[in-house]
Amino acid sequence: MRVVIAEDDALLREGLVLLLKTAGIEVVAAVEDAEDFLAVVTADRPDVVVVDVRLPPTFTDDGLRAAVRARTVHPGLPVLVLSAYVEDSYAAELLGDGAGGVGYLLKERVGKVDRFLDSLHRVAAGGTAMDPEVIAQLLVRRRVDDPLSTLTAREREVLALMAEGQDNSAIAAGLVVTEGAVLKHIRSIFAKLGLAADESGHRRVLAVLTYLNARPGRP
Repeated sequence: MRVVIAEDDALLREGLVLLLKTAGIEVVAAVEDAEDFLAVVTADRPDVVVVDVRLPPTFTDDGLRAAVRARTVHPGLPVLVLSAYVEDSYAAELLGDGAGGVGYLLKERVGKVDRFLDSLHRVAAGGTAMDPEVIAQLLVRRRVDDPLSTLTAREREVLALMAEGQDNSAIAAGLVVTEGAVLKHIRSIFAKLGLAADESGHRRVLAVLTYLNARPGRP
């Protein structure tokens, strides 16, 4: 796996480089601003990028906008966003193309190395890896015409865990139910969202994208 890192905090940036190299992952480049990030991605497209939301020059959403632009130029480029806070607009921007391969983790989670690496691999493979805090905040921002309004409370729990990237066995363990029960909930979710009721990863990604996009428009 070849990775590009865009992080302005030198300590965190070098820490990520060391972490990934120790895990046997090639770091193509580690840059500190959005302009250099886009240049590296254009010159030598990596397998996945790790991008901080706030980068120079404005330290607002430069990293996020650069990630969106990179995915526009390179459709489907896997992007794992890191942030110290929950950015309200990232879901619509990054998930608008429905391509998957997107993750969003709060920086405080990076210290959990195994989970971080698992999220990185999942995003690189075209899946999703969403921080539970991000999911919790999105849940309270639903519209009246929310396409998820037909889901039961348990189905919403299952879909939220799917958005975190958990497989059926992990979901079953977390909810203390059987895998058969989880499978029934997933089939029901697919049916209610108008997706083919099968177990393919593609359908899981589409369900998660529907979940993440079912929120109020950007301010």
